[in-house]
Amino acid sequence: MGKRSAAGPVVRAQPDAELELLTGDLEGSSSDEEAQDAVPQRSPRAGGGVERETAPSSTSGSKDGASASGEDEEDSDAEASSADEAAADADADDAELDRALVDLMAAQAARRGGAEGGAASVEGAKEDGYAAGTRQAGQELPEPGAAEDSNSSEDERPDRNTVGDVPLEWYRAEEHIGYDVEGRPLARRPRPDRLEQLLARADSPGTALRTIYDAYNDEEVVLSKEEIRLIQRIRSGRFPHVEVNPYEPEVDWFTREPEIHSLHQGPEPKRRFMPSKWEEKKIVKLVRALRKGWIKADRGAPPEEPPAYLLWQDDGLVADKTANGLSYIPAPKPKLPGNDESYNPPREYLPTEEERLAAAAEAEEAGERAPLLATAHDSLRRVPAYAAFIQERFERCLDLYLCPRAKKKRAFLATPDSLLPQLPKPRDLQPFPSALAMRLLGHTAPVRSIAVDPSGQWLASGGDDGALRLWEVRTGRCLRTCLLGGKVVCVAWCPAAETRLLSAAVGKRVVLLPSGVGTEEQEASAAAALAGLPAAADGGAPGELCRWQARGEGEGAELLHGYAVARVSWHARGDYFASVAPTGNTQAVLVHQLSRRASQTPFRRNRGRVAAVAFHPVKPFFAVATRTHVRLYNLAKQALAKKLVASGGVTCLAVHPSGDHVIVGSEDKRLAWYDLDLSDKPYRALRYHARALRAVAVHRSYPLFASASDDGACHVFHGMVYKDLLSNPLIVPVKILRGHKVVDHEGVLDCAFHPTQPWIFTAGADAAICMFTNP
Repeated sequence: MGKRSAAGPVVRAQPDAELELLTGDLEGSSSDEEAQDAVPQRSPRAGGGVERETAPSSTSGSKDGASASGEDEEDSDAEASSADEAAADADADDAELDRALVDLMAAQAARRGGAEGGAASVEGAKEDGYAAGTRQAGQELPEPGAAEDSNSSEDERPDRNTVGDVPLEWYRAEEHIGYDVEGRPLARRPRPDRLEQLLARADSPGTALRTIYDAYNDEEVVLSKEEIRLIQRIRSGRFPHVEVNPYEPEVDWFTREPEIHSLHQGPEPKRRFMPSKWEEKKIVKLVRALRKGWIKADRGAPPEEPPAYLLWQDDGLVADKTANGLSYIPAPKPKLPGNDESYNPPREYLPTEEERLAAAAEAEEAGERAPLLATAHDSLRRVPAYAAFIQERFERCLDLYLCPRAKKKRAFLATPDSLLPQLPKPRDLQPFPSALAMRLLGHTAPVRSIAVDPSGQWLASGGDDGALRLWEVRTGRCLRTCLLGGKVVCVAWCPAAETRLLSAAVGKRVVLLPSGVGTEEQEASAAAALAGLPAAADGGAPGELCRWQARGEGEGAELLHGYAVARVSWHARGDYFASVAPTGNTQAVLVHQLSRRASQTPFRRNRGRVAAVAFHPVKPFFAVATRTHVRLYNLAKQALAKKLVASGGVTCLAVHPSGDHVIVGSEDKRLAWYDLDLSDKPYRALRYHARALRAVAVHRSYPLFASASDDGACHVFHGMVYKDLLSNPLIVPVKILRGHKVVDHEGVLDCAFHPTQPWIFTAGADAAICMFTNP
């Protein structure tokens, strides 16, 4: 029968009688050091290739006498000697096989004895040798560190397999035997057949006889002499090492002192021997229930439990409370209809015309659906149908058609690497900016904003030093510098190709300047657009939202607001632009028209502090970002089209050139990508920055977008939007650009892409502008 040790190897055991005999022979040889260290002589065997042992020779004197007396009888006794040699060969083979089996059993006992048994076997041999008298005079004891030279793998490292007490039979049909500490499967090693094992024993008999197979770790373990010696001591009933104390101190679990207990020595009461009346009635009820079949006496054998619990089994297959295994959840009870929902309510529940107008105006300001108001009808047939029924049904069906469908299943994790997303490598997504090509120096304070003109030849920058600088992108030369008398917090180019106009936000003013770098037609168009404005001294009419006035001869114009302006955003056509004043309350967002030189406020009330605005590139939509939401308004219908839920502290906003996606950055170090066709929640939330985000930008022609943060880094992402409505956008981070220093907890303050090349410009708090290009 096979036995399994603690570590897992399987060995074959000999019968008890043979095992006692073999173990006794080995114990006798272990008591004598010289006989134990002697190496038997072996001669090749013709039939099987296995060496055999020959008996050691006796003393020299007896050998000479025997040889002298046996020369005369050698010829006559040839047949008898050949028979003796054959018997000796058979005995030697049997002895060799017995030693191999004993070695295997010794390995099993060594694993049961524990790891410390091999280390302390030398000390145990010393003590027991003196006690039992097996050590002869002149016999040398092994060195204390001899056990440390053992080549056993159990003392050097822990088990490779980490499945624990899981039976190895479960892995019988698998290609692996378990898993390592990192969760990777351990491949099953090929095992040699019987012939290969026999040849291996013939090549190295000393090592092969001391080698056992560990099925738990799928490896072979070679036992040392010290470990075999320790096993023999344990099997013979002796102590394995000197640390074993056979006389442990006795623990007296019971006290010998008399104690006072609450038990009394009185006689037993009579009620303990008399049957109880109430118990008799209870037994009568049980007997009656058994006779009438109310209680089943024989309930059958209990159901057998499965040998193993399927951890990844589908929940729908486990019977819990319902047929499919799901817990029963009752449907919520709707509120009962009242008089206001009746088709003919009493007069006191009917609203007046003023109340109807007030409710409609409040819902329009909030961008919500008008509430249901009570209406009286003389009969049920005169109740009209719901006005927006068909529209809501169509939108619902459209959402169900566009939403992605996938059957969710529990994934089988073969390796921990399968948890990582399968994304393309950045080198396959080129081109994208990756190298610092130029650093523009000239500002003396942090650069707050940068903007690239539509042609890509000029770069405008503004900073806290009050200067608006115009740079040539190809050479890095500063062509023009304008001092605007205050901190320049935002700069933007007019996207119209026929008008080369530049705008900047300085305090409560929005300054419009001719660039001076365009053609004659462009410069003439810009001058005509800014001509005819009243001077600053003339003032404006009282109650104006914004006052348009000229700055001087050839110096452009300016729009004077009532509050500090933080951002300026242009429409794609170049005739409209919006200004944001976060502290302006009802005048926080103003929309200006350049051709008519007029300003208006599209919102009478803003829900929250406005952080950024942006025009839709194609549709008449206008996006307004507050601290917690991003609202998308339809300017043609003057209604709320979409409301996006954002994380706390929105700081920047950008609209994808396709118009169906919005990118939002916030103070909680999150960059959110929204799909306007799917949901009001972020499609993908990216957390790669260590501090708050300051700016986001999207390339007009390449599938690239970037984010700038106070941690001094600019992250570039690959964002591919497919024309197929059933394919989700592919978002992959490709590069981290570092070229600015963090000054006063401020890093990169703005970023902008080149309109035609995969380049990006960044502005930092260290008064520098960096240009990164592709290699």
